[in-house]
Amino acid sequence: MSSILTLQDGNQIVRIDEGELVSYQVEGHEFIHQKGAPGWGSSDTEMFPIIGPVNEAAYQVQVSKGSAIQDQHGLLRLLRYDNILAASTKASFKKEYKAGTPVLNKKYPDKSPKKYLMWPFSFSFEKTYELTASGLEIIFTINGEHDMPYMLGYHPAFKLTTAHPIIKSDKANITLAEVLAVGSRALEISDCHKIVLLDQKELTITTEGFKHFMCWTEVPNMVCLEPITFYPYAVKQDQLHKGFDYLNGESKYKVSLSPNM
Repeated sequence: MSSILTLQDGNQIVRIDEGELVSYQVEGHEFIHQKGAPGWGSSDTEMFPIIGPVNEAAYQVQVSKGSAIQDQHGLLRLLRYDNILAASTKASFKKEYKAGTPVLNKKYPDKSPKKYLMWPFSFSFEKTYELTASGLEIIFTINGEHDMPYMLGYHPAFKLTTAHPIIKSDKANITLAEVLAVGSRALEISDCHKIVLLDQKELTITTEGFKHFMCWTEVPNMVCLEPITFYPYAVKQDQLHKGFDYLNGESKYKVSLSPNM
């Protein structure tokens, strides 16, 4: 039985596979990087409760309850989403984590020496997709222990169909060559809540709650445009705790994808 959930509103079609956005088509044009194409084996994911690598810090992140064992971009992506709402234009998915529960690290043993990851705080994480007349909205809702430290990043990959796409912000126009040149570190667009991807079609990405973007790719056929609460390369890995926000009740973040066809 297929796990693909489909949303549709007019000429917009969204396909979701166990919480992962695997397709966003408008008038037949595909905006999302397809699995199996060169570049990345996923199409979107979340970075939580940390963003960035921690190999140089012995895979430990300093928190108020001691040290947490994490790997690059945190342990949320290793948890399974449960579908909690499915309608014609809206769907919601949820992950829950109990403090101290060991989570098997998929990178072990080939790409990481840490077999299990752990976070000393309990939390729930919801991801909601909703099609509107202007595009696709993706809302993230975090609940958990008071004063839980966290970072949040959304990591969608967009399909590129021309040789010279442009990433436009209110500060600069960024070429694909500039993103490729930065490599795995990812290029930061600081203090930014809106960017426009100019390719064969135009897609505007706006955010609420996030503070910056970072851009990453190592191939010319896709680019990841990632809203983030903190740019992890601003500090040394053993100082990553300086980038935390702290949970005080429910926190919401929103990403809107608005095509200009």
